[in-house]
Amino acid sequence: MVDSGEALDQMLLHLWHILPYALLTVLPVVLVGALLLHLLRNGSLATTMTVLVLIPVAALLVGVLGISGFMFTTTLTTMLLVCLLVSLVVVPVAVFLGRRIARRSVWEREARERERAAEASRRELVAWISHDLRTPLAGIRAMAEALADGVVSSPSEVSGYANRIGGETRRLSSMVDDLFELSRITAGALRLTMSAVPLQDIVSDALSAQLPVAERKHVRVLAEAKAWPVVLGSDPELARVVVNLVSNAIRHTPPDGTVAVQIAVEGPDAVLLVDDACGGIPDSELTRVFDVAFRGSAARTPSTEHVGGGLGLAIAKGLVEAHHGRIDARNHGPGCRFEVRLPLAT
Repeated sequence: MVDSGEALDQMLLHLWHILPYALLTVLPVVLVGALLLHLLRNGSLATTMTVLVLIPVAALLVGVLGISGFMFTTTLTTMLLVCLLVSLVVVPVAVFLGRRIARRSVWEREARERERAAEASRRELVAWISHDLRTPLAGIRAMAEALADGVVSSPSEVSGYANRIGGETRRLSSMVDDLFELSRITAGALRLTMSAVPLQDIVSDALSAQLPVAERKHVRVLAEAKAWPVVLGSDPELARVVVNLVSNAIRHTPPDGTVAVQIAVEGPDAVLLVDDACGGIPDSELTRVFDVAFRGSAARTPSTEHVGGGLGLAIAKGLVEAHHGRIDARNHGPGCRFEVRLPLAT
C-alpha cells in the first residue's frame, strides 16, 4: 500500500511538472483556432464545424509533442496514429452534419419567411376584401331600404333599383367564388381531373364570354394562333385561367386599346400570350403582380369599372402551377404580356 501511495504521489508530481508545458503548447493552438473561427463566422456551417472538430485534435497533438520534447518514441508514434485515425473519422462526420444542419437552418429560415409573407398576405387580403365587401353591401342596403320605404315607386325606377341590386349581388357572388377558389389552392385541396383539352375551345369560350365587356369599354380583342395545341389539364380550371387573364387585360386597357391573345407551341409546351395596353408596370411591382390582393399603382392605366378583389392573377398562377405549368409577366410594347406555358398532351 505504501508503494502504491508513493507511486501515485510521484505520478501527480510528474503531472504537476509537465502541466505548464502542456498549457504553453496547447494555448497557441486554441488561440489560433479561435481566430480562425472568428474569420469563418460568415462562412459555411460545414467548414465551421470541421474547424471546430480539428482544433481539439490539433491541440492534443501539439500538447503531446510538447511534453514529449519532440522525441518520437513508440508511444508518441502510436498516439499520433490514433489522432490521425480519429481525424479521418470525425472530419467527414463533421462535414456531413454541418451540411445537414445548414440545409435544415436554411429550410427553417425560408419556412419562417414564407410564413411571415403568407401572414402579411392574409392581412392584406382581409383588408382589401373587407373594403370591397362593404361597398356593394352598403349599396344593396341603401337601395333595399329605398324600395321598402317607398322612396321609389314608379315601375321604371323600381326596375332600375332591382337591376342595380342584382349587379351588386353578382359582384359579391364573384368575390365569394374567388375566395373559395383561392382557399382551395392555398390549402392544397384542389383536385384536378386531368385529360386532353383542346386549347382552341378554352380560348374561344373565354373570348366569347369577355367580348361584351370589351365592347362596353371599346377595347378590341384580337386572337392569333400559330397552332391549336392540345394540353393536359382540367377544362374548368384552364378556362378560369384564360378568363382571368383576358378579363384583367381588358380591365386595364384604355378605350380604343387592343388586347391580343396568341397561341403557339414551343418544344413540349403550349404557349398562351395575353398582351394588354395598360401602360406598363413599374419594375419594382412586376414581381408582385401575382400576389394576393395586388392591384398595382397609379402607373397602370386606371379603370372606371370595379377592379375586383385583386385575386384573379393569384388564382391564375395557382391553377397554372397545379397543371405543372409556368406563368410570367413582363412589360411588352404599350403594356404588359402575361405568358402561360402548359405541358402538351402526349
